Amino acid sequence: MDDLSAAYVKLNPVERAIADWQMGWMVKRLPHQVPPKGLDWTIWLLLAGRGAGKTRTAAEVLGQWATLRPGTRWLVSAPTYGDLTGVCFEGESGLINCIPPSLIETYNRTEVEIKMINGSTIKGITAEKPERFRGPQFHGGWLDELAAWQRADEAFDLLMFGMRLGDHPRIIATTTPKPNTIIRNLLAREGKDVIVTRASTYANLDNLAPTFRDQILRYEGTTIGRQEIHAEVINPEEMGVIKRSWLKLWPNDKPLPELEFIVMSLDTAFTEETGSTTRGDPDYSACAVWGVFSRGKERRDIILLDCWQDRLGFPDLIRRVKTEFKAEYAPREKAIMKPLFGPAHMENSGRTPDVLLIEDKGSGISLRQTLGREGIISAPYNPGRARKLDRLHAVSPLFAAGRIWVPESTKMPGSPISWASTLIEQLCTFSGEGSIPHDDMMDAGVQGLRYLADRDMIRVTRPEAPEPRVRDDRPKVNPYAV
Repeated sequence: MDDLSAAYVKLNPVERAIADWQMGWMVKRLPHQVPPKGLDWTIWLLLAGRGAGKTRTAAEVLGQWATLRPGTRWLVSAPTYGDLTGVCFEGESGLINCIPPSLIETYNRTEVEIKMINGSTIKGITAEKPERFRGPQFHGGWLDELAAWQRADEAFDLLMFGMRLGDHPRIIATTTPKPNTIIRNLLAREGKDVIVTRASTYANLDNLAPTFRDQILRYEGTTIGRQEIHAEVINPEEMGVIKRSWLKLWPNDKPLPELEFIVMSLDTAFTEETGSTTRGDPDYSACAVWGVFSRGKERRDIILLDCWQDRLGFPDLIRRVKTEFKAEYAPREKAIMKPLFGPAHMENSGRTPDVLLIEDKGSGISLRQTLGREGIISAPYNPGRARKLDRLHAVSPLFAAGRIWVPESTKMPGSPISWASTLIEQLCTFSGEGSIPHDDMMDAGVQGLRYLADRDMIRVTRPEAPEPRVRDDRPKVNPYAV
């Protein structure tokens, strides 16, 4: 019997269970499932394709951290409560199925908490309610599918404040990447306090069900396949509904066209007092101004005349809207762009907005009432139950058909004017709820375009004229009666 075997025989049942568990995992694990070496990292970001073994990796590593460090506290968080219990704790590759039962004292499904026999605890907190991260403190944790968290930035900041126990709290973040803010920020810290490991679905293909393999590999060679199979962080604009190349540039040396109609569209912050949402973080009020003009007898196009977003209290918002609604836009040869609040307005007599459109929610309702008392009539916009992504899809044909124009920059010919950059970025990167940190200007722009399209002021295609009816005075005969 060698020394290793002799030492194993002397182990008590608990020590033997730990040794068997550790050795079993070391034999099975793949290269991308091995934790980073060294002590100079705080976050291990495991970016991996679907089925690459992210969940199993984190459950094994976190479980062993809690086992080998008695009396410690560990956090587990996931996008939803269902993900937390059904994947991280109770899933096939979850903690309950990875940690040997003899090492677990209790598992409280209601509280989502594992108590180990060594005094350590593993606590689950859903990312749906970031405020629950206030107060608890931990030695480290596991954040599952971080890219899918709806309020990732807020939740991540709050939970990191709780990583204050022990000498060096550490985080495992496992996710199939999306090009959102939290992932881009962590990647920017790579080589500092963040270690990044990348793996594709192919790395674990032999352990996946044949039906899953067939399903996921259908996306090979596509943009979504690059993200979901190869864990590639795609350029945000490649994931959006609107492509930047669809936008047309209005030459900077060409006067504005003769405008037939102007809509000023507002998306206001939710509350009236401070421009903040119910979550407590500052929100924007945003505005987009679109002008309709003719290009021949059968075509109308739209040009962006102005856009802005700002964090404004209700009194400041009223003042700004009243000022903006007086802005004039005209096609004079020597039209001069002058800044008013940052974006551009035309310094000459011309057309003012025909319609002030305000979303019928939150402070928008009060804003319409207040402006109405001062003689400024506005139109309400109610998207109903339509999701933001659906609304964007509805106007995307206007962009794809080259019907939307943006002023060209005078300082950077060939590029849009600088004040339009935020709106363009939001339009081109939005791919669904939570995909970008702020989408207020996009909301304002889309509702203005929807207003124009719904009132038939612009359309991508026109219906064919009906065939002329030819009068037939011949007597009608029933062919079946012959």
